[in-house]
Amino acid sequence: MSVTLYGSGQTVLQVVSSTYTSAFATSSTSFVSTGFSATITPQSTTSKILVLTVGGMVSTAAGATMRGTIYRGSTNLGDSVRGLVEFYASSILQSPASMGIVDSPATTSPTTYTIYADTSGGTATWNVDPCVGSIVLIEISGS
Repeated sequence: MSVTLYGSGQTVLQVVSSTYTSAFATSSTSFVSTGFSATITPQSTTSKILVLTVGGMVSTAAGATMRGTIYRGSTNLGDSVRGLVEFYASSILQSPASMGIVDSPATTSPTTYTIYADTSGGTATWNVDPCVGSIVLIEISGS
C-alpha cells in the first residue's frame, strides 16, 4: 500500500520505525554513535528518505554545548561541527531534542541511519531515562 502526497505527485512508499528506552552518555568532543539506529531498504535509487528522530538531551556542565546529528552509514548528514541540533547549557540543562532531514541515498541496498552526539564539556546524555526515543524513516518516491 502506498499513500500519494496531495498535489506533489510523490508517494510514501514505506515507513520504518525504531524505538529505544536506554540512555547514552558521552564526554566526547567529536561525534560518536549512540547506537540508536533504524534501517530501511529503499525501493528505488531515486527515492528520498525523510529521517525524523525524537529523544531528550541532558548536560551536566554549565557552559557546555551538546550537539546531535544523523549519520547514514559513515556520512554525517548535518554540519560537520554543529550537527543538526545544538543546545547551549548556561547551567545544567535537560531538553527535548528532535532532528529531521531529507536524504537521497541513491541506493536500493539496506541503509542505516544512526543518531550521533557530542559535547564541548562535561557529560552529555542522549535519551535520558525514562524517555522513550524513536527514529522514523519514511521513503518518498523521487522526482
